[in-house]
Amino acid sequence: MGLAGGGSDVSPYSDLYGGAILNATISMYAYATIQPRDDNKIILNSIDKKQRFEFDSAEYLEINNQFDLAKGIYNRVVSGFTKKPLSFELTTFVDAPPGSGLGTSSTLVVAILGAFAEWLGLPLGEYDMAHLAYQIERVDLNMAGGKQDQYAATFGGVNFMEFYKDDKVIVNPLRIKSVYLNELAYNLILYNTETSRLSSKIIEAQTSNVINKNEVTMEATHKLKQQAIMMKEAVLKGELDKIGEILDFGWQNKKLMAKGITNQMIDDIYNTAIENGASGGKISGAGGGGFMVFYCPNNTRIKVIEALKKFGGEPKRYEFTTQGLTTWMI
Repeated sequence: MGLAGGGSDVSPYSDLYGGAILNATISMYAYATIQPRDDNKIILNSIDKKQRFEFDSAEYLEINNQFDLAKGIYNRVVSGFTKKPLSFELTTFVDAPPGSGLGTSSTLVVAILGAFAEWLGLPLGEYDMAHLAYQIERVDLNMAGGKQDQYAATFGGVNFMEFYKDDKVIVNPLRIKSVYLNELAYNLILYNTETSRLSSKIIEAQTSNVINKNEVTMEATHKLKQQAIMMKEAVLKGELDKIGEILDFGWQNKKLMAKGITNQMIDDIYNTAIENGASGGKISGAGGGGFMVFYCPNNTRIKVIEALKKFGGEPKRYEFTTQGLTTWMI
């Protein structure tokens, strides 16, 4: 769940000016299981997408819009570590739907990469794991996006992240008092609009605006980076009454970064939440659809949830989590 700074982690902005993000992991997971085989076959099985592919074991699997995330990871593992083909069955399942804005694809990449690392004993620390996941998505597979999701999924917890040129990332875990975190979780509604979007198109537009030095986009992104610092101070100090205001500050600037971030439905949902007691909110991820987040102080959460029913979406129950990537072998 990105809370502040979203968009400032995307190149080239982060390379030119440095980015800052505050995010937190929640109890929605991506699962990956590897079962070794000895028949020179590779089976890729996605339970949630109801897809299954079988290949002959090879050093390189063709990228062709069929389970490309898993293929990209496999190709990098073979080329960078094993130097020989592998035979296995990979089974995956993701709690959040694709296009949700909750970092689904990046979390899945981290989970699959973690499974390979556990199986093969790959020498990957947390920073190594997150950076490799980022390279596979953004470089090998040429998928547009930022850097925060891979690091959030790997490290877990509430983190203030800094992004610089040459892919330098600093993850600062925040020690937040449990009473503040409990109140934050109670007041923050995670609302599924029941729509999805292709985030890459929005991010490509945002990137183009930065490259072309679009003044509105640049100023908005500067303010989003400022928002991350404001949010960090508020959650550390327990100034929770400021959270909604800070979210709204970010949302008003987020909408200026590129076309497609918002639309009439999203605006209607947002305004309805505010009219019924929410003090601020945002779209989760790049925008255009997926999940939204609203801060509802003073027990207004139930009224807001009731008011949003007419849009056909639903609130998603969750808890903040403290652990990121977790692997084991049976």
